[in-house]
Amino acid sequence: MKFSKATNYALHTMLILVAASPGKPVGVQQLAEFQKVSPTYLSEILTKLVKAGMIESASGAQGGYRVSRAKDQISFLDIIQAIEGTASLFECDSGHDPDCLIRQVMLEAERQMEQHLKRTTIAELAKKAPIHLD
Repeated sequence: MKFSKATNYALHTMLILVAASPGKPVGVQQLAEFQKVSPTYLSEILTKLVKAGMIESASGAQGGYRVSRAKDQISFLDIIQAIEGTASLFECDSGHDPDCLIRQVMLEAERQMEQHLKRTTIAELAKKAPIHLD
């Protein structure tokens, strides 16, 4: 199982923003440099996180991005779904009906993974991994 690089950057971006000083926006350039990624590419990811209601942008000289909802209510699953969507990871394409035994096993595994990701918040991780932006 593999998530896209966009999900990797989204998770790291959210960790940085949650760990940053409350209310103080972090610029896209600073976020991009910290992760060694293109600011243009990261901007696309940030747009998805804004649309999902997790962050907001602040314009102006001191502008950037900041968390827009309670940090302890942002789960890993929220972030992943903002980037990847909610479609199932496994699709049974062999022409079987919904009772396909393989599909049932895969969906149960996915359900368990989603429950774990839903219970785990980015704020919990931020407490364990302090981020220092220069």
